[in-house]
Amino acid sequence: MAILIRGGDVYAPEALGPKDILIAGGRIEAVAEPGTVALRGADVREIDATGRRVLPGLIDSHVHILGGGGEGGPATRAPEIGIEDIVASGVTTLVGCLGTDSVTRSMAALLAKARALDIEGVSTFLFTGSYEVPVRTITGSVRSDLALIEKVIGAGEIAISDHRSSQPTFDEIARLAAECRVGGLLGGKAGVLHLHLGDGARGLQYLVRLMKETEIPPGQVMPTHVNRNRRLLEEGIAYVLAGGYADFTVGTSVEEETDGDVSVETAVRLALERGAPLERLTVTSDANGSKPVFDGRGKLVGLTIADERDLPDKFRSLVRRGILSLVDAARLFSTNPARFYKLAGKGEIRPGFDADLILMDADLGLTDVVAKGRLLMGGGKLLARGTFAKRA
Repeated sequence: MAILIRGGDVYAPEALGPKDILIAGGRIEAVAEPGTVALRGADVREIDATGRRVLPGLIDSHVHILGGGGEGGPATRAPEIGIEDIVASGVTTLVGCLGTDSVTRSMAALLAKARALDIEGVSTFLFTGSYEVPVRTITGSVRSDLALIEKVIGAGEIAISDHRSSQPTFDEIARLAAECRVGGLLGGKAGVLHLHLGDGARGLQYLVRLMKETEIPPGQVMPTHVNRNRRLLEEGIAYVLAGGYADFTVGTSVEEETDGDVSVETAVRLALERGAPLERLTVTSDANGSKPVFDGRGKLVGLTIADERDLPDKFRSLVRRGILSLVDAARLFSTNPARFYKLAGKGEIRPGFDADLILMDADLGLTDVVAKGRLLMGGGKLLARGTFAKRA
């Protein structure tokens, strides 16, 4: 069935004004002036988007689709994410990863889960590996995973500057970045080394050294959780200004932030005030990953899990607070990750691109989600259902 979205205010991400969008075969066929698209003899579902915004679907490039956690024992393993949570958050494309636990979770299981989510309606990609070095892979090496496994677009999340990491040396990280580089070339992919940053004093030292001491391009590496604390955020902004990239993690609100946790709102505002290019920044949810709290002696004293719904909440907050325009918010949450991770056909509303769109009302409330040309949320009603979801 074709879909015709009529009269919505389109951000592609640039503001195009009211347009009609024709969707067929999972792709955007036309973005045209209102009233100029007419189909006869075809099965077409029309959506009146008058008064609403039409934006690229959100891209979440750091999701624990199998669940994360386990730092407090087996009962603290976070659950797998469901298609319902993904769609209800306006996410149409995501990148799955493992975390601390590569013992009870595996790359084979991660790949199977990604394929399941694909069948259920969204686009999925993967990082090979977990916190540890040597990296746990599918085929035996990062290079061959990138070259041979279609969904693998990089290695991660590899932990550095964290007491839960395998304490890799700089040389090990440099070799891993090189593996990502060559594997990405062989596979025609981004080949990104996705690095988890903890609270450790070494911070971004390895990344600065990679930039200064090796031939690895800065675009080969993406550090995440850079807004973990104020010191790390300052390092991250300096790194971006020197030519690197940085990923901010949602979760902490402006009202809750301390020196120990910096909100995305504060992180984005400070980065832009210092002159960091917006196109070098991304925002991710860390959804279904654990959020452990350790005391000064490394003892676990608290544990919650990250929520996918925090991603659209931050999108709204950044726009409502005047930190970003709607155009720039669409770039940060959709276009930037699509371009950085080389996700062809994603992150923009153009003829020939994948039909991954969200509709928002005047208050930026999510009303409709189209992923790969399928309507997964319509009129505020969730239509996507997991294979084993209980029916009403």
